[in-house]
Amino acid sequence: MAQQLDEAQVRKAARNSVPLSIKTYTLPHETEDYIEEILRIYLDEFGQGELKDRLAYCIKELAVNAKKANTKRIYFIEKNLDINKKEDYEAGMKSFKQETLDNIDFFLKKQQEAGLYIKVVFQAQGKQFSMSIRNNSLISRKEQMRIYDRIARSRAFNSMEEALTSVLDDSEGAGLGIVILVLMLKKIGLDEDAFDIDVDGTDTVAKITIPFDQVHQENLSVLSQTIVNSINKLPQFPENVVQLEKMINDPESEMNDIALKVSMDPSLTADLLKIVNSAQYMLPKKVDNVIEAVKMLGLKGLKNQLYTYGTQKILKTAQRELWEHAYRVAFYSYNLAKNFKRKRDLVDDAYVGGILHDIGKIIFSDVHPNLLEKISNFSAGRGISRNLVEDFAAGLNHAEIGGMIAAKWNFPDSLVQAIKYHHDPEQAAEEYKDVVETVYLANCLATLESGEISYEQINSAILKNFGITTDKQLMTIHQKLQEAFQENAKNSP
Repeated sequence: MAQQLDEAQVRKAARNSVPLSIKTYTLPHETEDYIEEILRIYLDEFGQGELKDRLAYCIKELAVNAKKANTKRIYFIEKNLDINKKEDYEAGMKSFKQETLDNIDFFLKKQQEAGLYIKVVFQAQGKQFSMSIRNNSLISRKEQMRIYDRIARSRAFNSMEEALTSVLDDSEGAGLGIVILVLMLKKIGLDEDAFDIDVDGTDTVAKITIPFDQVHQENLSVLSQTIVNSINKLPQFPENVVQLEKMINDPESEMNDIALKVSMDPSLTADLLKIVNSAQYMLPKKVDNVIEAVKMLGLKGLKNQLYTYGTQKILKTAQRELWEHAYRVAFYSYNLAKNFKRKRDLVDDAYVGGILHDIGKIIFSDVHPNLLEKISNFSAGRGISRNLVEDFAAGLNHAEIGGMIAAKWNFPDSLVQAIKYHHDPEQAAEEYKDVVETVYLANCLATLESGEISYEQINSAILKNFGITTDKQLMTIHQKLQEAFQENAKNSP
């Protein structure tokens, strides 16, 4: 059962320098959320709200490591192995990870029965803020030295991307995670001395100390600067597309003249006919005439199609799976807008916003082709937002990069916002919330299929805006969209 948060009590503890602690035996997801919310209140109280995501990662990493340490003690007891004997330790660790993952409920229950806890303690004193994670499984000297070795290894990396692209032993959860933690502290101007792990009586204590007067946000990393430079070097939109856009915007232009201009580009013509003959338009007969196709799309629909066509022309080297994902999101986005919002203009914007939402990833993957995969693997292994780790790794995440590209190419504000905020719809301007939320939800549903997120991680307020109030309802909608997309793929010309 989720704990009730008393915000006034948290603020009082922060102002009075009183320690505030949260004790848990199993560290369920709700408790992690509760801890993160307390962290947010503390940081807001001291005007340091921008540090929340970075420090939330750190505290989660340490809490999960404490939980694993408790699990490890129970596992060794169950196996009649002595954790302090080298031979027993090596034998136990060969099967520890897989066996505990396969039967985690059993081991968590045993931890609670044995009274093995995780305690998170927040305390603010003057301009200094500390977060301590305590657990009553004593860390061995060997384990402690292993963690110190990871901290030392972090000195070899100048940036997060270097660490993510290096192969580190993460078999016990204190490998790459600890390196990333130290590098995150570096991102806010602190060195490894801000982190310590030691023994206090019967507890192991991992502690992060943040002197607020020493905190500063690190400038763009080398990779970020490279990405920005890559965006600046991107060519302008194809000239024929620019000319067509001008014609569409000119109230004196005739539909026949616009159709004639389209027909001069065989590739654009083929793309246009493919769109109007796709299942989304549900036409009684096939359209093979450019004028009919232009009339069917309408001027706004045609303009949106031009954005897609021009983008693909310039970014044609993109990985195939990026475009496959984009078309799935576009299909879901179109159908969500059509069936739940019922606004014609929104339907057009939702479709093209879905296709173009990940254009930042294409630049990202071109500059550093292996980084996105490593970010994805690291994030999935820790149950944290891939978008968050991208932000730490490169100083810019792919959504922000995509927004910069869209602005460079003079896309309308609705598309710039849909691309830039498709992971953070609450940040979008109020007038574009409909399209941004539609693309966000479509992307979430498509991402569910790759296992990167779960239903519980989708913003509940946005679901309510679509009239979706239960998991069952959401699952039904998702299943119908999947089936419709597969049918559409089979029937597409």
